Amino acid sequence: MRSPHPLRRKRRLGALTAALLGCLLLLFQAGGPAGASQETPASDPAPTAAFSNPIVAENGADPWIVQHEGRYYHLGTTWASHWEMRVADTLGGLRNAEPVTVYTENDPSRCCNFWAPELHRLEGPDGPRWYLTYSAGVAGNIDHQHVHVLESAGDDPLGPYTYRGQIDPYGDNRWMIDSSYLTMPDGRLYLLYSFWEGGTQNLYVAPLTNPWTPAAPGVRISTPTHAWEQQGGSVNEGPVILRHDGRTFLVYSASHCNTPDYKLGMLELVGDPMDPGGWVKHPEPIFQRDDAAGVYGPGHNGFFTSPDGSETWIVYHANSSPSDGCSGTRTSRAQPVHWNADGTPNLGTPVAEGVELPGPAGE
Repeated sequence: MRSPHPLRRKRRLGALTAALLGCLLLLFQAGGPAGASQETPASDPAPTAAFSNPIVAENGADPWIVQHEGRYYHLGTTWASHWEMRVADTLGGLRNAEPVTVYTENDPSRCCNFWAPELHRLEGPDGPRWYLTYSAGVAGNIDHQHVHVLESAGDDPLGPYTYRGQIDPYGDNRWMIDSSYLTMPDGRLYLLYSFWEGGTQNLYVAPLTNPWTPAAPGVRISTPTHAWEQQGGSVNEGPVILRHDGRTFLVYSASHCNTPDYKLGMLELVGDPMDPGGWVKHPEPIFQRDDAAGVYGPGHNGFFTSPDGSETWIVYHANSSPSDGCSGTRTSRAQPVHWNADGTPNLGTPVAEGVELPGPAGE
């Protein structure tokens, strides 16, 4: 038999090639050979560990959370002579984390009533250190609370810690609580705090030469003038800084903590921190009770970032009954912060206990 005509042979080869290519195309469209793995599209977010509030029940009042190198460090008021931290790899993991004692105080002049801890990583005389600032006083009397500072030996949030001193901007040993730091972009460091003056509890700011040494007396930057700041007492306390897109906000707690109307207000820094006119108060509360959700007295908060740096979260304490007040019933809770079109923070409403939330991005 003669060989096929060269043109026919080419046509047959071309048809065979086309058929093979078609089979391969169908195979890949069907998902490839049995057992072949499928790649997750790059745009799909990585799953995070879900959790629900509260995240910490025992010593959950006045909470503070630091997220550092993918781990969460939680502190809260202990009412005792020591500080303890809970550490976990996920936000929800804090609930069952064993507390670790990082500092115990034996000096009777500052031994007791440990309140409102905050942990900040700042540049110290010997490089980056962790500074734990808090309120404490003498046994059996909360009328002698003052602001104190501990410094870590190295760059580990768990310490060990050394007592650095009392911050007393006025030199008269007056009652002071709820200390926090404000660091300006040029490196200037300030202390934010609260004390009673003229029948009201106000907010103040003082310059610092280092994290435990005041450079000058403080100035008042906020006083409770609105009715929503005066429920159960005229109170502004618990100041903390929140930054976003080059703007600096100060979120604070208003009204008395013994009422279900304890809530959060906000100032914005628009000038010199030491100029009272450089702070502008938002006219309405930004976070408050939600009776439908069963959340009362939400306040004394902190902020932290998600492990991937894309999200801001708020941690705060709240009660589950309107009659609980400033007791050990206050628990630590957390939820994400959103942003309004005008660039101001939107904290939403407090999430009810037991509602499942996705964990911070990057967990």
